[in-house]
Amino acid sequence: MRIAVITGASSGMGREFVRRIDLSETLDEIWVIARRRERLESLAKETRAPLRIIPLDLTKDESIDEYKSLLEAETPDVAILVNAGGAGRFCAFRDAALDDYREMIDLNAKALMAMTYVTLPFMKAGGCIYQLGSLSAFQPVPYIGVYGATKAFVLSFSRALNAELRHSGIRVMAVCPGWVRTEFFDHAVKDDTICYYNRFYDADQVVKTAMKDMKRGKDVSVCGFPIKAQVLATKLLPHKMVMRIWLKQQKKL
Repeated sequence: MRIAVITGASSGMGREFVRRIDLSETLDEIWVIARRRERLESLAKETRAPLRIIPLDLTKDESIDEYKSLLEAETPDVAILVNAGGAGRFCAFRDAALDDYREMIDLNAKALMAMTYVTLPFMKAGGCIYQLGSLSAFQPVPYIGVYGATKAFVLSFSRALNAELRHSGIRVMAVCPGWVRTEFFDHAVKDDTICYYNRFYDADQVVKTAMKDMKRGKDVSVCGFPIKAQVLATKLLPHKMVMRIWLKQQKKL
């Protein structure tokens, strides 16, 4: 059984990956994972391939164990893994609850790593892993510092694993967009701490670029020339200067 596994599939980037992978791949099933069963069930009307609805909270160890047991019972050929589940909070570090940060780290970093670990034994040459990162992975970002740190983990981990798996034929790529119009902002933005957003992209633009970049053999996908220019700037300029520019944009200087 040839399948794709997509986390965070109930909305935003994950939902768009479901649509585009369904259109571009011939699959026996797409396994969609998120907390909200009803949102996953609504996706079934939009795809050609049958969906396996798997409502799990990936911040919990028992959810990873349940997913692993399902893999062991079904022994599928996982052609594509998309780790698109994620959370953020835009505010001063002390203004969010500690549990918010713990959950963010658990979902953005620990769950992504665990899902990759337990899925890899069920992948073979030609398999692809998309890991959702962020433009914030390339620099320290005051006022979204914990979120940015989790995405820096995603970027480093994904590139290292891609190099490690180079002889297996399995590809790993970090998808690192700038601002994307999704429901993410409904949960991440609680006030006007972050007030400057230079450019927004749609989820379909980011996913389309990511799938093209995977075929081109890239280990990082960045959508849009302006965002690529920002990435280049973070590599060339001292991070102290980059943070100062960011703080000035957000009216924090």
